[in-house]
Amino acid sequence: MQLDPNKLTPMPGYVLVEPESKQTQSAGGIYLPENSTEKPQAGKVIAIGDNTFKDGIELKSPVKVGDSVVYKKWGGNDVKINTIEYQFLQFEDILAIIK
Repeated sequence: MQLDPNKLTPMPGYVLVEPESKQTQSAGGIYLPENSTEKPQAGKVIAIGDNTFKDGIELKSPVKVGDSVVYKKWGGNDVKINTIEYQFLQFEDILAIIK
C-alpha cells in the first residue's frame, strides 16, 4: 500500500510533521556523510489530530497546519513514507513555533 502523508489524520493529541531537510554540508563547506548528520528537530506541521483529554482537562493543539515548529530531539515516532521520515508528535513534544 502506497501512503500519502496528505491523506493521514493523526489520532487525538498528535500532529504530523514533515522534518526540514538534513544539513549535508558543514559551515566550512565540507560535505557530510548521511550517517553523520543529526536528526532534525524542526519541521512543518502537515496534519493535526483532534483535541484530547488528560486528567479530565482538554488539551488543544498548540499549532495549526502550515506552522514551522521546533520539537523534542527524541520525541515522537518516525514514519518513513517514500524517502522522508515524518514525525508523529504528541502536542507536548512541540517546544516552539518558528515565526
